Amino acid sequence: MNFVLAAGGTGGHMIPAHALAAELKARGHGVLLITDARGYRIPGLFKGVEVQVIPAGRLSKTPWGMLKALRSVMEGRRAAKELYREHCPDAVIGFGGYPAFPALLAASSLKIPTVLHEQNAVLGRVNRLLANDAAAIATAYEKVDRLKPGHAIKTNLVGNPVRASIVRLGELPFPAFDDYAPLKLLVTGGSQGATVLGEVVPAGLGELGDTLRHRLQVVQQCRPDDIERVRDTYRELGIPAELSTYLNDMDSKLGECHLMIGRAGASTIAELTAAGRPSILVPLPIATDDHQTANARELARAGGARMIPQPQFTPHTLARQIEALAEDPDALSNAAARALSVGRPHAARDLADLVERIGQGDRPALIGRANKKPTGAAPALAPAGAAA
Repeated sequence: MNFVLAAGGTGGHMIPAHALAAELKARGHGVLLITDARGYRIPGLFKGVEVQVIPAGRLSKTPWGMLKALRSVMEGRRAAKELYREHCPDAVIGFGGYPAFPALLAASSLKIPTVLHEQNAVLGRVNRLLANDAAAIATAYEKVDRLKPGHAIKTNLVGNPVRASIVRLGELPFPAFDDYAPLKLLVTGGSQGATVLGEVVPAGLGELGDTLRHRLQVVQQCRPDDIERVRDTYRELGIPAELSTYLNDMDSKLGECHLMIGRAGASTIAELTAAGRPSILVPLPIATDDHQTANARELARAGGARMIPQPQFTPHTLARQIEALAEDPDALSNAAARALSVGRPHAARDLADLVERIGQGDRPALIGRANKKPTGAAPALAPAGAAA
């Protein structure tokens, strides 16, 4: 079969789409990704998958902004319809966010079945707009706020797909840690980094006692504007730190760390629970519908994470939390096991099973289906929006 995945914007939308693409290709299906320019720039994803960039507008509060966004959505919808007539998908799978909106609208207009994947514990705005027309809704959490009761019949709990290399970490022992071993910390604020982590984490590590501080090894993702300041702080504290603006080898870094400090984005939670790594989570306070707090609740309740609201995220509070975990050698490994207990490592498999079932359902024939051809890999990007 042929499938189109619609995702863009941030890693939180792109990573689960990437994991599903790998699973579908492994089953012999054709896969095409429709994304926006921002999603296309995220490195290390969708190798061997054909990628098409189409216009995608983001809703604005100003009249001019709304008109501009609507024009982009309609341009993207036209571009997607042209792609569908050529590639003839059996189903279109959307991963939320405004970049997926035009592709899903185009699918509905051509009577192509759609599947919506919701990574967060709160149904996103785009998925709320499209839920009525969707053939199925796949969720990452058992309880999802803003999901209408009437949609329960087509809702499937599958989890949030992560890369196979992350899943394999959960099958390995937790890194050895005792009273003398280095304490390896991973600090990440999502694909764009987080300034508050660059301010609070180095200062908090500086408040640790000498013995523990001298055992630290830090890997930290920083915003480009912050990285030199953070580097100088660690140098002054004498803490060895590897800093970068984007972590291309997240599986390696996560596999080596004893404790992750970061935001509570959907992909972050999914990777922590698949790999079995304890964490200190600081939900983004301005996230739509406060969905990062909702994301972190299940993991925190299970004992796999400690959640600190950003207003209480101070150097002193962070230092005390790290000390509580590091002073008991069993505390970190116990928290790792609890994180693993709420993971759904087979999410990519389960989501692929769902979209196969939807793709096999009866529906009106699409124009050109008689000339259907497999969607293969393209050697280079071919933007689709210009001719539309």
